[in-house]
Amino acid sequence: MSTAATTTRPISSEYPPYAEGYISRVPDGDIVAMLGKQLDDTLALIRSIPESRGDFRYAEGKWSIKEVIGHVVDSERVFAYRALRFARGDETPLAGFEQDDYVRGGAFDKRSLNDLANEYEHVRRSSISLFSNLDDEAWSRRGSANNNEATVRALAFIVAGHEQHHVEILRARYF
Repeated sequence: MSTAATTTRPISSEYPPYAEGYISRVPDGDIVAMLGKQLDDTLALIRSIPESRGDFRYAEGKWSIKEVIGHVVDSERVFAYRALRFARGDETPLAGFEQDDYVRGGAFDKRSLNDLANEYEHVRRSSISLFSNLDDEAWSRRGSANNNEATVRALAFIVAGHEQHHVEILRARYF
């Protein structure tokens, strides 16, 4: 894998329009290194939250802190799975996922923040391992999920930007 593969930002033709809000949050540089830095920063943030605050919701009908963390973990799994499929040349169109259904089915409020932090760490380390071991060609491969095309490179940036989006919401509305 060359440095260019992990430091080249995706261009708008590599991802659906909705992803711009995530990708624009990611600074220039090595995306794999960024995922590692986020791992450290987000783990520190989650582990700083008292367990008594885990069920806090900033408004009626909004997700709890635990549900936000669970959503970030589930979404990363989905995006990394898509990246794996596309990187390996699988051209089968993939279905989308409904985030609210996943949160309802996740039972995150029955878990401890520590448990969610540990799961986040395992999922992120797995994503870093996946992205760290892609060759240049794999980064540019594309596929379709939820009727939207994206490259593997774009999916790595979406993982980072999606997490950043939710960390910003946690900091602004929950703390």
